[in-house]
Amino acid sequence: LKQFIIDTIVSGDGDVPLYLKIDDGNADDKSVFVERLKEFKNQWTFDGICVADSALYTAENLSAMAGMKWITRVPLSIKSAQNKICNIEDSDWEDSQIKGYKIAAQTSEYAGIKQRWLVIESEIRKQADLKKIVKQVEKQLESAKAKLRKLSRQKFACISDAEAAIKKLSESWKYHQITEIKSQEKTVKATKSNLKKLARTQTKVYQITGEIEPRNSAIEAEKVKAGRFILATNILDAEAVTNPQVLSEYKAQQSNERGFRFIKDPLFFTSSVFVKKPERVEAIGMIMGLCLLVYNLAQRKLRQQLSATNERVKNQVKKLTDKPTMRWIFQMFQAVHLVTINGAKQVSNLTQERQDILRHLGEYCCQYYLIFSSE
Repeated sequence: LKQFIIDTIVSGDGDVPLYLKIDDGNADDKSVFVERLKEFKNQWTFDGICVADSALYTAENLSAMAGMKWITRVPLSIKSAQNKICNIEDSDWEDSQIKGYKIAAQTSEYAGIKQRWLVIESEIRKQADLKKIVKQVEKQLESAKAKLRKLSRQKFACISDAEAAIKKLSESWKYHQITEIKSQEKTVKATKSNLKKLARTQTKVYQITGEIEPRNSAIEAEKVKAGRFILATNILDAEAVTNPQVLSEYKAQQSNERGFRFIKDPLFFTSSVFVKKPERVEAIGMIMGLCLLVYNLAQRKLRQQLSATNERVKNQVKKLTDKPTMRWIFQMFQAVHLVTINGAKQVSNLTQERQDILRHLGEYCCQYYLIFSSE
């Protein structure tokens, strides 16, 4: 199991971590979701929207989140979700402001809570899912042929046993079924090797076989669902938060994932935490969270300043961008050194591009590199 878990809540604007909690590696995220949100709400003046993945969507969690605005993904394991994701008329779709997405609005009252459900179809994901379905059908066909050959060699004491076995095998496949089932009666003569097993000198056994055919209805149903997922929100007013905005807010959830990529970076050595006390694990986790806070605050400020001044910096491939990562900025400054010449401190390799970046980051960063304003 994991040594420990870090729960974080970040802002949609700039990925700034606002809340961090260290949990035991055995903790179940579904059971702690609402508790974390309530703790967060008690610590912050918060009137925004909570965005989370499908682990949040349980009847218990939704009931406990009364009074909060939320957007989450609906697990397709819920029966009503399976029905709604397929039963969409062409006229129900509306184009999203996000290229490559379509949205169909539905209503729901899951767990006794009125909700707005949005069936989303991603064109890119749909094409990927269709290719995946073709591969799965082909893979299952090869496996089905091998299992049917094995079953056809098996001997049964009666026809009903043989038919039950082939029916069970057929029902175990999602994309295929066995048709044209035929049984064959055979007489087994007693030999020295099986004389003890056979009560008589000869007995009858049955073997069964059939033809494998695709379950076209199941395959077509999977193709219909390809590229689709469902978002749910308790914000019923589509004018307060439009359908495209719900999708946009959900997609912004990746800001939290970017933070975890930062924390899991090999530079942190988080795959190997060798401390004896839980308090020390919590201390290490807190340091990681503070590093992420400083990193994202700096990145957010730099990007905001570049956007406000309509300026750009060169990225790793020498192309101009207004959304550089702080990781790249740190690499740019690795060649900068503080040197002392005749008792005077100087900063070397501080090119004009690096000075511009420092000015965007603010006065304190400039002073750190011995750049002082003329005022």
